[in-house]
Amino acid sequence: MTKPKRKIAVMSLSGGMDSTGLLLHLLADDYDVYCLSFYYGQKHSVELERAKKNTDMMKASGLAIKDHRMVDLSQAMGIFHSALTADDVDVPEGHYEQSNMVATVVPNRNAIFSSLVYGYALSISTEKNGAKVKISLGVHSGDHAIYPDCRPEFYHALEDVFRLGNWGSGNLDFYLPFIDGDKETILLDSLASCKHLGLDFDMVFRNTNTSYNPDEKGRSSGTSGADVERILAFNAIGRADPVEYVKSWEEVLADALETEKAYQEGEGSGEE
Repeated sequence: MTKPKRKIAVMSLSGGMDSTGLLLHLLADDYDVYCLSFYYGQKHSVELERAKKNTDMMKASGLAIKDHRMVDLSQAMGIFHSALTADDVDVPEGHYEQSNMVATVVPNRNAIFSSLVYGYALSISTEKNGAKVKISLGVHSGDHAIYPDCRPEFYHALEDVFRLGNWGSGNLDFYLPFIDGDKETILLDSLASCKHLGLDFDMVFRNTNTSYNPDEKGRSSGTSGADVERILAFNAIGRADPVEYVKSWEEVLADALETEKAYQEGEGSGEE
């Protein structure tokens, strides 16, 4: 009897909560997963250490992470201007949807990452005699306002371009399971995935980083827009975030709720 072929996915694993949730989702859906993590000069590179902790732990648990490679793009992307990479630009604080958060955009980042993931997936497909491979990213609708390269239409266009430019692209498809969701959606999906996989949800998400401005000990600030969005998502599902913050969970939650309230009141009055 012929053994059924395993499903294959290649993904970008930043070490943040979104891509970690995606990794859990793929493993729970019985994929063989190949991960690429990218160092592009980001100030919050502690996320890469967290990504490796999680993949090492999951592989030790017998889960189907077939490869996890670190790719150094710091020289190439070091020429870009962004608050996430430039030493002379501070990471903005406040609500994720405030206009000043545009400073955290890294030009063309997701196109670059997607291109490398796609090339790696093509190589795997070729090595496996034309196997079908999914290209997977943890992008979601909560990011659309600030990051244009997280929008569905961007990925539809990108997939068309990649298919035009490559042989064997008929074996590849984009798979973006969270594209119409948000961080709350991702956390709920991750809870279900961890239960299915027999993993400790808190342990997994303690080994992540979302903060754009963690301190020298790797503790999350709780003040960047990404922090605030994460804190509010954990609160929405009725759980304390297990990642370490510079202040207590109660304090960072109170601050995030105040930031959200101030933003909503300012938005209602027409203020930026």
